[in-house]
Amino acid sequence: MLTKRILVVTYYWPPTGGSGVQRWVKFAKYLPSQGWQPVIYTPSNPERIARDESLLADIPPEVEVVKLPISEPYGIYRKFFGKKKEGAGVNPINSQKKSFLQRLAVWVRGNFFVPDPRVGWVGPSVKFLKEYLEEHPVDVVVTTGPPHSMHLIGLGLKKSLGLRWIADFRDPWTEMFYFKHLGLWPVAERRHRSLEKKVLDSCDAVISVSPLVRDDFQARTHTPVHLVTNGFDEEDFPQGEPPVFREDEFRIVHTGLFASDGNPLNLWDALSSLAATDGRFGKQLRIRLAGKTDPEIISAIKERGLGANLENLGYLPHNEIVSEQRNADILILPLRREPEYRKVLPGKIFEYLAAHRPVLGIGQEDGAAASVLKEAEAGEMLGWNRTSEVMEFIEKEWRGHLSGRTGSAGAGIEKYSRRALTEKLTELL
Repeated sequence: MLTKRILVVTYYWPPTGGSGVQRWVKFAKYLPSQGWQPVIYTPSNPERIARDESLLADIPPEVEVVKLPISEPYGIYRKFFGKKKEGAGVNPINSQKKSFLQRLAVWVRGNFFVPDPRVGWVGPSVKFLKEYLEEHPVDVVVTTGPPHSMHLIGLGLKKSLGLRWIADFRDPWTEMFYFKHLGLWPVAERRHRSLEKKVLDSCDAVISVSPLVRDDFQARTHTPVHLVTNGFDEEDFPQGEPPVFREDEFRIVHTGLFASDGNPLNLWDALSSLAATDGRFGKQLRIRLAGKTDPEIISAIKERGLGANLENLGYLPHNEIVSEQRNADILILPLRREPEYRKVLPGKIFEYLAAHRPVLGIGQEDGAAASVLKEAEAGEMLGWNRTSEVMEFIEKEWRGHLSGRTGSAGAGIEKYSRRALTEKLTELL
């Protein structure tokens, strides 16, 4: 019996696809079993980087979805750059070279839409939800960001109604790696930091998905900050189903967003060298990219003579992504070349663990992701310049492939299951 109600304010909800939507879809899936009815508040017409109808199957009938239209400035952006409504680039706010119009768009976004282009939805949402909650009360409100405008909706409801409010940060705010690339005027930067401080100090609890980010937040507020990571859904990874061993293919697989500022050039160099010296390896090698991939990644692979080995699959439904993960010989986890990124735990890492396939990380060897891989004995995190060590890792798995060994990795990962994480969340609620 559902005894309590939780209002979740989120920009991302199916049929929107991508990593940002999965966290609260999975929480909503398991909250009813803990006695909580999720009420999802989300835009009826959001911008989508991708569409994934398969995620709708995870939403139980107990979930109530409330929608309100949103007005966003992306129509103007699309006129400038000819972008489609769905299928924008991986992340236009980074250190990579940009055209004048791209730099202008980033500057306008950072200085005139604080904290983000969804800020115009805050006022109408607070007004709408105040009326909704009078007739449909809830026990707690959770806002999840980015976009961090969702937290400003929680702030407005807290001021007006005094409801219990938890701010869930899937990514940092002013400590996010791309914040320094926004080209902010001092007044805009102060505005960002002021709003972040108000959110942190006004909510009843903060949730972070990474230990290092949690520590950052806790150093800046007296509000308790809790760690509830992302995870994997055990129902997506049924035990007892072995991976499909393909004797004639050696699969290097990446799933999810693949950004140009995380381009693992030493990995492509290592694969190119091995393919050139081992004809069988070169014939069997398959580089399978499942998700949104920046064109710089594709170019780097082709420039190293690996175009015939590349299979750029594009965005796939989540159930097909899981299949790619489970049937990989090596799963690759390239991190962005940003100092702040050492604190980040990419959501895909937990599904990589559940796939029980060897994980090769390229990035900060002292970061949060490296710690998770080491603890789970699931693979290695190697720096961007460690080409020989990357080659050794691949050669080891290649020898296992030739011997018919499918391999297994990932120990003690039960705490990252979506069911276990939902139980942890309900203790906090």
